[in-house]
Amino acid sequence: MCTTLALRTVITLPLGAYQMIVIGKVEALQSEIAVLAKRLRYEVSVRAQECGWKERHCRYQFKKNLHRIVSELYIRDNCHPFKASLLVWVQLPMWVSLSLALRNLSMASSPAGSALQTELSTGGTLWFSDLTLPDHTWVLPISLGLINLLIIEIFAVQRLQVSSLQRYMTHFLRGVSVLMVPIAATVPSSLALYWLSSSLVGLGHNLLLRSPRFRMACHIPPLRSDSQTPYRDLASALRKKYLP
Repeated sequence: MCTTLALRTVITLPLGAYQMIVIGKVEALQSEIAVLAKRLRYEVSVRAQECGWKERHCRYQFKKNLHRIVSELYIRDNCHPFKASLLVWVQLPMWVSLSLALRNLSMASSPAGSALQTELSTGGTLWFSDLTLPDHTWVLPISLGLINLLIIEIFAVQRLQVSSLQRYMTHFLRGVSVLMVPIAATVPSSLALYWLSSSLVGLGHNLLLRSPRFRMACHIPPLRSDSQTPYRDLASALRKKYLP
């Protein structure tokens, strides 16, 4: 649990803050892009009249030049949208690597792991004293599923506009969260405990990244969805969505 907290705080929290900085810069560019797109459309129409371009060629020239302009803006402000996905490309391999390592230690897949397996078998606490065995009470798996669902709902209620793709992705992640419950009930408790700890730390970081003071300290640009009372607004949105 301490290792999970340390890794996610040292590695993924800064990346999460950087992700918010990139998103903020991209959002701030939208008004400038709209103005440049309007000007470009006019220039293309003038050029089309001079050269006798067809409608299809006009659309091609507009899209090509708009893409070039937007790319130049991203380079100027150092905020290419792909950089916002850096957190996923770091967090997912780390999560998989630690999960495989804990599984191998719990099952003593190598001779060197036998001693560590013995320590894990007596290193638990409360109802999961043996970390090499599954949690037959289902407390850890169900807690994992609930925390993951809460994280997904927090992301869902903070969106001002939801596209069809985002709606399908939210449903997919909800399904994965529910599916993780029986999976966590069949793996060693060390794995379930790590997954639960990782989700709890992720929830804490998600809430921390909503703090106006923390965002100001990290120089995160303001977003349209920002609020001076984020936690009160979040609680109100969740109550409005799920409570009668």
